Amino acid sequence: MKLTAPQIEHLFTFTRQHYVEWYDLQSELVDHLANAIETQWQENPKLSFDEALNIEFKKFGVFGFMDVVEKRQAVLRKKYNGLVWEHIKGFFGIPKIVLTITMTLVLFSILKVSIYSGWIFMGLYLILMVFSFYKIFKNRKKKQLKAQTKEKIWLFEEIINQYGSIAGIIVLPFNIFNQLIDQTDNFFGNVYWVLGLSFFSVVFFILVFIIFKIIPAKTEEYLLATYPEYKLEKL
Repeated sequence: MKLTAPQIEHLFTFTRQHYVEWYDLQSELVDHLANAIETQWQENPKLSFDEALNIEFKKFGVFGFMDVVEKRQAVLRKKYNGLVWEHIKGFFGIPKIVLTITMTLVLFSILKVSIYSGWIFMGLYLILMVFSFYKIFKNRKKKQLKAQTKEKIWLFEEIINQYGSIAGIIVLPFNIFNQLIDQTDNFFGNVYWVLGLSFFSVVFFILVFIIFKIIPAKTEEYLLATYPEYKLEKL
Protein backbone atom coordinates (compact mmCIF):
# COMPACT_ATOMS: atom_id res chain seq x y z
CA MET A 1 0.00 0.00 0.00
CA LYS A 2 1.33 3.41 -0.99
CA LEU A 3 0.88 6.76 0.73
CA THR A 4 -1.56 9.18 -0.83
CA ALA A 5 -0.72 12.77 -1.78
CA PRO A 6 -2.59 14.18 1.27
CA GLN A 7 -0.65 11.80 3.54
CA ILE A 8 2.66 12.93 2.01
CA GLU A 9 1.61 16.55 2.59
CA HIS A 10 0.74 15.66 6.18
CA LEU A 11 4.29 14.32 6.65
CA PHE A 12 5.68 17.68 5.49
CA THR A 13 3.39 19.41 7.99
CA PHE A 14 4.47 16.94 10.67
CA THR A 15 8.16 17.73 10.15
CA ARG A 16 7.47 21.47 10.28
CA GLN A 17 5.54 21.02 13.52
CA HIS A 18 8.60 19.31 14.96
CA TYR A 19 10.86 22.27 14.23
CA VAL A 20 12.31 21.25 10.87
CA GLU A 21 11.84 24.45 8.85
CA TRP A 22 14.18 23.72 5.94
CA TYR A 23 12.66 22.20 2.83
CA ASP A 24 15.67 20.04 1.97
CA LEU A 25 15.67 18.39 5.40
CA GLN A 26 11.89 18.07 5.32
CA SER A 27 12.15 16.23 1.99
CA GLU A 28 14.76 13.80 3.35
CA LEU A 29 12.71 13.07 6.46
CA VAL A 30 9.44 12.73 4.54
CA ASP A 31 11.08 10.28 2.16
CA HIS A 32 12.41 8.26 5.12
CA LEU A 33 9.08 8.29 6.98
CA ALA A 34 7.08 7.39 3.88
CA ASN A 35 9.26 4.38 3.10
CA ALA A 36 9.18 3.25 6.72
CA ILE A 37 5.38 3.54 6.95
CA GLU A 38 4.89 1.60 3.72
CA THR A 39 7.23 -1.11 5.06
CA GLN A 40 5.14 -1.29 8.24
CA TRP A 41 1.96 -1.67 6.20
CA GLN A 42 3.47 -4.61 4.34
CA GLU A 43 4.05 -6.32 7.68
CA ASN A 44 0.82 -5.16 9.33
CA PRO A 45 -1.83 -3.77 6.92
CA LYS A 46 -4.22 -3.06 9.81
CA LEU A 47 -2.07 -0.22 11.12
CA SER A 48 -3.54 3.23 10.53
CA PHE A 49 -1.43 6.00 9.01
CA ASP A 50 -1.19 7.87 12.35
CA GLU A 51 -0.23 4.71 14.26
CA ALA A 52 2.50 3.86 11.78
CA LEU A 53 3.78 7.45 11.85
CA ASN A 54 3.92 7.52 15.66
CA ILE A 55 5.80 4.20 15.75
CA GLU A 56 8.35 5.52 13.29
CA PHE A 57 8.73 8.89 14.99
CA LYS A 58 9.45 7.22 18.35
CA LYS A 59 12.50 5.59 16.76
CA PHE A 60 14.12 9.03 16.60
CA GLY A 61 14.22 9.13 20.41
CA VAL A 62 13.21 11.75 22.93
CA PHE A 63 14.80 14.58 20.94
CA GLY A 64 12.84 13.79 17.80
CA PHE A 65 14.42 15.12 14.62
CA MET A 66 16.96 17.27 16.51
CA ASP A 67 19.86 14.84 16.07
CA VAL A 68 19.17 14.54 12.33
CA VAL A 69 19.08 18.33 11.97
CA GLU A 70 22.32 18.82 13.93
CA LYS A 71 24.18 16.18 11.89
CA ARG A 72 23.02 17.70 8.62
CA GLN A 73 23.96 21.19 9.80
CA ALA A 74 27.44 19.94 10.73
CA VAL A 75 27.92 18.41 7.27
CA LEU A 76 26.81 21.56 5.45
CA ARG A 77 28.81 23.89 7.70
CA LYS A 78 31.89 21.82 6.90
CA LYS A 79 31.06 22.16 3.20
CA TYR A 80 30.59 25.93 3.62
CA ASN A 81 33.91 26.29 5.50
CA GLY A 82 35.55 24.42 2.63
CA LEU A 83 34.12 26.93 0.14
CA VAL A 84 35.41 29.87 2.20
CA TRP A 85 38.87 28.28 2.42
CA GLU A 86 38.98 27.63 -1.34
CA HIS A 87 38.23 31.31 -2.04
CA ILE A 88 40.82 32.43 0.55
CA LYS A 89 43.48 30.25 -1.09
CA GLY A 90 42.53 31.88 -4.39
CA PHE A 91 43.65 35.24 -2.98
CA PHE A 92 47.05 33.82 -2.10
CA GLY A 93 47.91 32.60 -5.54
CA ILE A 94 49.32 34.58 -8.43
CA PRO A 95 48.08 37.11 -9.56
CA LYS A 96 45.84 37.83 -6.56
CA ILE A 97 48.74 37.52 -4.15
CA VAL A 98 50.31 40.44 -6.01
CA LEU A 99 47.14 42.46 -5.39
CA THR A 100 47.16 41.48 -1.70
CA ILE A 101 50.81 42.54 -1.30
CA THR A 102 50.17 45.79 -3.20
CA MET A 103 47.17 46.64 -0.99
CA THR A 104 49.24 45.86 2.12
CA LEU A 105 52.09 48.12 0.98
CA VAL A 106 49.71 50.96 0.05
CA LEU A 107 48.01 50.82 3.45
CA PHE A 108 51.41 50.52 5.17
CA SER A 109 52.67 53.62 3.35
CA ILE A 110 49.59 55.63 4.32
CA LEU A 111 49.71 54.60 7.98
CA LYS A 112 53.47 55.18 8.18
CA VAL A 113 53.54 58.74 6.86
CA SER A 114 50.16 60.10 7.95
CA ILE A 115 49.77 62.02 11.20
CA TYR A 116 46.22 60.65 11.35
CA SER A 117 47.16 56.95 11.29
CA GLY A 118 45.05 56.11 14.33
CA TRP A 119 41.99 57.80 12.85
CA ILE A 120 42.53 56.06 9.50
CA PHE A 121 42.67 52.68 11.25
CA MET A 122 39.49 53.43 13.22
CA GLY A 123 37.81 54.63 10.02
CA LEU A 124 38.59 51.32 8.30
CA TYR A 125 37.28 49.48 11.33
CA LEU A 126 34.01 51.45 11.31
CA ILE A 127 33.54 50.91 7.56
CA LEU A 128 33.96 47.17 8.08
CA MET A 129 31.50 47.15 10.99
CA VAL A 130 28.85 49.19 9.18
CA PHE A 131 29.15 47.04 6.05
CA SER A 132 28.94 43.81 8.06
CA PHE A 133 25.93 44.83 10.14
CA TYR A 134 24.20 46.15 7.04
CA LYS A 135 24.58 42.71 5.48
CA ILE A 136 23.34 41.05 8.68
CA PHE A 137 20.26 43.30 8.73
CA LYS A 138 19.60 42.77 5.01
CA ASN A 139 19.82 39.00 5.41
CA ARG A 140 17.35 39.00 8.31
CA LYS A 141 14.88 41.05 6.29
CA LYS A 142 15.27 38.59 3.42
CA LYS A 143 14.53 35.67 5.75
CA GLN A 144 11.47 37.44 7.18
CA LEU A 145 10.17 38.09 3.67
CA LYS A 146 10.58 34.42 2.78
CA ALA A 147 8.65 33.44 5.90
CA GLN A 148 5.83 35.87 5.04
CA THR A 149 5.57 34.61 1.46
CA LYS A 150 5.98 30.98 2.62
CA GLU A 151 8.84 30.52 0.20
CA LYS A 152 10.83 27.33 0.69
CA ILE A 153 13.88 27.70 2.93
CA TRP A 154 17.01 25.64 2.20
CA LEU A 155 19.40 24.78 5.01
CA PHE A 156 22.57 25.30 2.97
CA GLU A 157 21.30 28.67 1.77
CA GLU A 158 20.69 29.72 5.36
CA ILE A 159 24.16 28.59 6.43
CA ILE A 160 25.69 30.60 3.57
CA ASN A 161 23.72 33.65 4.65
CA GLN A 162 24.30 33.37 8.39
CA TYR A 163 26.28 36.52 9.05
CA GLY A 164 25.57 36.98 12.76
CA SER A 165 28.64 35.10 13.97
CA ILE A 166 31.00 37.20 11.85
CA ALA A 167 30.22 40.31 13.94
CA GLY A 168 32.12 38.91 16.92
CA ILE A 169 35.01 37.86 14.70
CA ILE A 170 35.24 41.41 13.38
CA VAL A 171 35.16 43.10 16.78
CA LEU A 172 37.71 40.94 18.62
CA PRO A 173 40.89 41.26 16.51
CA PHE A 174 40.40 44.97 15.87
CA ASN A 175 39.90 45.54 19.59
CA ILE A 176 43.17 43.70 20.25
CA PHE A 177 45.03 45.94 17.82
CA ASN A 178 43.31 49.00 19.25
CA GLN A 179 44.55 48.09 22.74
CA LEU A 180 48.06 47.52 21.38
CA ILE A 181 47.98 50.96 19.77
CA ASP A 182 46.88 52.55 23.06
CA GLN A 183 49.42 50.67 25.20
CA THR A 184 52.44 50.79 22.87
CA ASP A 185 54.49 53.97 22.81
CA ASN A 186 54.79 55.36 19.28
CA PHE A 187 53.01 52.33 17.77
CA PHE A 188 52.88 53.86 14.29
CA GLY A 189 56.57 54.71 14.49
CA ASN A 190 57.44 51.01 14.58
CA VAL A 191 57.81 49.67 11.04
CA TYR A 192 57.08 46.06 12.02
CA TRP A 193 53.93 46.89 14.00
CA VAL A 194 52.56 48.99 11.16
CA LEU A 195 53.43 46.38 8.55
CA GLY A 196 51.73 43.67 10.63
CA LEU A 197 48.65 45.85 11.15
CA SER A 198 48.49 46.63 7.42
CA PHE A 199 48.74 42.97 6.41
CA PHE A 200 46.16 41.90 9.00
CA SER A 201 43.72 44.62 7.91
CA VAL A 202 44.00 43.69 4.21
CA VAL A 203 43.60 39.96 4.88
CA PHE A 204 40.61 40.61 7.11
CA PHE A 205 38.96 42.83 4.50
CA ILE A 206 39.49 40.05 1.95
CA LEU A 207 37.91 37.50 4.32
CA VAL A 208 34.87 39.70 4.91
CA PHE A 209 34.59 40.36 1.17
CA ILE A 210 34.59 36.61 0.46
CA ILE A 211 32.01 35.84 3.14
CA PHE A 212 29.67 38.74 2.43
CA LYS A 213 30.01 39.22 -1.31
CA ILE A 214 31.65 36.42 -3.28
CA ILE A 215 30.00 33.35 -1.72
CA PRO A 216 26.47 34.86 -1.45
CA ALA A 217 26.73 35.86 -5.13
CA LYS A 218 27.31 32.18 -5.95
CA THR A 219 24.58 30.88 -3.64
CA GLU A 220 22.40 29.52 -6.43
CA GLU A 221 25.38 27.75 -8.01
CA TYR A 222 26.23 26.06 -4.70
CA LEU A 223 22.60 25.12 -4.04
CA LEU A 224 22.25 23.53 -7.47
CA ALA A 225 25.38 21.48 -6.81
CA THR A 226 24.09 20.39 -3.39
CA TYR A 227 20.40 19.93 -4.22
CA PRO A 228 19.61 19.05 -7.86
CA GLU A 229 15.90 19.50 -7.05
CA TYR A 230 16.58 23.18 -6.30
CA LYS A 231 16.53 23.78 -10.08
CA LEU A 232 12.92 22.60 -10.24
CA GLU A 233 11.93 25.18 -7.64
CA LYS A 234 13.36 27.97 -9.80
CA LEU A 235 11.54 26.97 -13.00
